[in-house]
Amino acid sequence: MKAYLFGWNPVKFKWENIDADIEKLNTTGKLVDNWSVASHKTIQPGDRAYLVRLGVEPKGIFGSGYIQSEPYLASRKGRIYYRINISIDVLLNPEKEPILTFDILKTGNLAEQTWAPQASGISIRPHLVDELEGVWLDFLANKEDYL
Repeated sequence: MKAYLFGWNPVKFKWENIDADIEKLNTTGKLVDNWSVASHKTIQPGDRAYLVRLGVEPKGIFGSGYIQSEPYLASRKGRIYYRINISIDVLLNPEKEPILTFDILKTGNLAEQTWAPQASGISIRPHLVDELEGVWLDFLANKEDYL
């Protein structure tokens, strides 16, 4: 499986309704959001997506999901770029609960990956995908230990 990293910087873009989005996901089991994607030539529906918080602490992975759409062109403030839809399966509020921080992501084999990308939607190194998924699932199962 391929996996991609999607950056969110709260300094540049406020996620005003993150708590409502978390509640929607918890209540309905569904939450779809769109993100810009740099790797638009290789990304496909079904690929894994990880959401990473950048810019301010805590920095790290705070959500995950699966690519739901083919890349499509969109326009914002006169600029045209590619976007995709992500069906989010986990979403954490970094201001209120632990996230998978860079301290953990920059250890062992995972240290080979750039966790603070300049563009959103970059490919995660293929040989790290399974390890990242395992670390993410372990973190989610034990996140109370990170309080």
